[in-house]
Formats: sequence, structure tokens, C-alpha cells
Amino acid sequence: MEIIKTEIQDLLIIKPRVFEDDRGYFFESYNRQNFLAQGIEATFVQDNESRSMKSVLRGLHFQKPPFSQGKLVRVMRGSVLDVAVDLRRNSPTFGKWASIVLTDKNKWMYWIPEGFAHGFLTLEDNTVFFYKCTSVYNRDAEGSIRWDDPTLNIDWGKFEKPILSDKDMNAPLFSDFVRDRKSVV
Repeated sequence: MEIIKTEIQDLLIIKPRVFEDDRGYFFESYNRQNFLAQGIEATFVQDNESRSMKSVLRGLHFQKPPFSQGKLVRVMRGSVLDVAVDLRRNSPTFGKWASIVLTDKNKWMYWIPEGFAHGFLTLEDNTVFFYKCTSVYNRDAEGSIRWDDPTLNIDWGKFEKPILSDKDMNAPLFSDFVRDRKSVV
């Protein structure tokens, strides 16, 4: 497994070692011992999976403490543009974002630690997205930020109008999150 640091501390790209032959492929998508050796001290308690058509945009979502979630995300079929936004108020990269294209072909994973908002845009029909979480989902602790927030100015690339849930369409702006001191992440 190869770990690649991003421009945001603790946000990591993980490239697993893939063994391919004429039968197909094999790779370890998670091995606690290997992750601990790389400094990722996560204990996963919930797995989630979604299937989406092309141009579905999910996010930007986060969980407030004490239900903050670290996520190990990957694509099982199709492809996504995956985005993480640093919401850690004491971080030098607070309000900064990073993105990566995850596909079923590259098999890369993204480690998104607690304290980040997360979202993705599907680039193909029938994309299956999978993620392991370090805390169980709690409806009362959920938060979101608008995907097209002008302050964040996330580059989602060129695509047709995204398909959004009502929740994502009406998510608050990043400036609302900044003003709300109770929104500690």
C-alpha cells in the first residue's frame, strides 16, 4: 500500500497493492495493522454503500462531535470526483478543500479524518460508492454545507446540472458554518 499526503494535513490518498492476472484481480482494501503502521489509528464501526446515476452530487456532509466521523472511501463501480473540506477550526488549512478522482479501475481510497465535510460527484451511471466510518450516523449531529459555496469555490469540473437531494440543495453556506460557533467540528 502506498500512502500519498495531500496539501491538507491528515487527508490521505491510499493506493492499494493490486494483484492482477487473467482471472481478475485481488487487493486488500483494509488491514488494520497496515493502517496503524501508516499512522491511521481508525476504528471502523459502520460501513455505507450508495449507487448513483451520472451527475448525482452528494454532499458536503459532516457529523458534529461527539459523532464526528473519519471515513475511508472508495469506488467499487464507476467513478467519482471526491471532495473533502477542512472544517477543523484550529487547522492552518481551515476552509480549504482537496479533491481526487476515484474509480473502479484505479482502486484508490481516500482517508478523510474527523473534522472534514465530504461530498462526491458521480462521473458515470450506476456508480457504487463505499465507505467505512469511525462513528455511527446520528441524525441530530448531521451538518452540511452547500456544494457550490462561493467562499469555498470548489472546482467540480465541467458537468451537466447536478442531481441533488432537497437537503443538499438547501444546505447552509460556509459563512453560516463559520459564524455558528456551536458548529465545532
